[in-house]
Amino acid sequence: MENKVSPMKNKKKIWEGKTKRNELARKKGRMGNSQSPPPNPRFNSASRAFTPKELEDLKSLFNSLAARSQTNGQYVSSSVFQVYFGLKGPLGERMFDLATQGRKDDKLTFEDLVITKGTYVKGPNDEIEEFIYRLLDVTADEILTRSDLDSVLVNMFNHVFQLKGSQPESSSHCYMVDTFLNAATFSKDHEGRDKSMSFEDFKSWCTLVPSVKKFLSNLLVPPDPGRPGSKVPKLQYSENIDSSILLLRDEYAWHIGGALSHEELEEWKLLYHSSLNGLSFNTFLGNISNGDEPTVLIIKDREGYIFGGFASQPWERHGDFYGDMKTFLFQLYPKASIFRPTGANSNLQWCAVNFSSETIPNGIGFGGRINHFGMFLSASFDQGHTFSCTTFNSPCLSKTAKICPEVIECWGVVRKGLEQETADVVKGTVLERFKEDRHMLNLVGIANASE
Repeated sequence: MENKVSPMKNKKKIWEGKTKRNELARKKGRMGNSQSPPPNPRFNSASRAFTPKELEDLKSLFNSLAARSQTNGQYVSSSVFQVYFGLKGPLGERMFDLATQGRKDDKLTFEDLVITKGTYVKGPNDEIEEFIYRLLDVTADEILTRSDLDSVLVNMFNHVFQLKGSQPESSSHCYMVDTFLNAATFSKDHEGRDKSMSFEDFKSWCTLVPSVKKFLSNLLVPPDPGRPGSKVPKLQYSENIDSSILLLRDEYAWHIGGALSHEELEEWKLLYHSSLNGLSFNTFLGNISNGDEPTVLIIKDREGYIFGGFASQPWERHGDFYGDMKTFLFQLYPKASIFRPTGANSNLQWCAVNFSSETIPNGIGFGGRINHFGMFLSASFDQGHTFSCTTFNSPCLSKTAKICPEVIECWGVVRKGLEQETADVVKGTVLERFKEDRHMLNLVGIANASE
């Protein structure tokens, strides 16, 4: 008897046959694509940190740099990368090495660029700090030595001051490099080698030299004098002043400026210099009473130490501490460090004039407490003191606690946006029209009596 296959069974066999053929086709397809690179999870993750417009701009930048590299749009060469971002020497080579994942093939892909920008620019602060820490290891031996930092700092000074147009001499470089390195700690032991800087050492150093971190955090921004970390205030003083007598130099201004906003780095004007104006408290107050701009007070003592404070508020007569959290102390020589407010107390700025009480010392100061300031100059202007203080977590700023000033200097931070407002204020009472007179009366405590 003839066996008949039901229509249902026949359809099932046909379906099973198609399924087997499809499975074979899928396997063949997977085998045919075995040479294609798998999706890069780091690239996918980094891409999510950018908006579509930002990714589009990055792609345009990559295409432009790849065209200059003459690689048929495939990758960017090290030389083109370094020229575009203004990176030279060991720092530029190390940045390219990190960006290309250490492949040593001289080929920066679009994925490399997105991953690097996503980590270094868009990443959380701890990732950015870790990237910079690795960046400083210019020898790529995973040991961050004083020699590595020396090389990077020289590279930085060359870059910053070439942009400004006032290239310091190599001796000036050595001088400044040493002051920055003197603030660093190298606590990591290595058998048979000098100690190196640990990641914790690095983070502590960055708080002391914010200009360094600001510069290193913005290397993948096209270079110009306005790039964060590259701006140096223009120092204004009379043409008949010999610049060699000034304590403040471009490198010091760049260091102090690391703790300031971009708007406060336009221009600083010399208001007072003890060699020109005499060691006089009254002259000092008279010279700085021109407005409400912040001031940079710098002292060189007889021990040769140079230090000072940034006063965010005008120097006005008070019977107690005042000021805000923008105020800070700094060291310039023999080490370069900045000490910002910790929030432990509000004893930020002090200015006492013509008080007869022994509990209110006449003079100007920063931090600490009465008679135990972070830094203090008496009204006689011939002595002062500096103690460690919790206000700024600052140490004694000089060799000893007693300050014997040799040079005192004060600069006004010119805020351009406020100049026109000040010029426009020409109406009101006599004292309002003559703001300088009113300010001086405030300083000596008799403004109210004259109204």
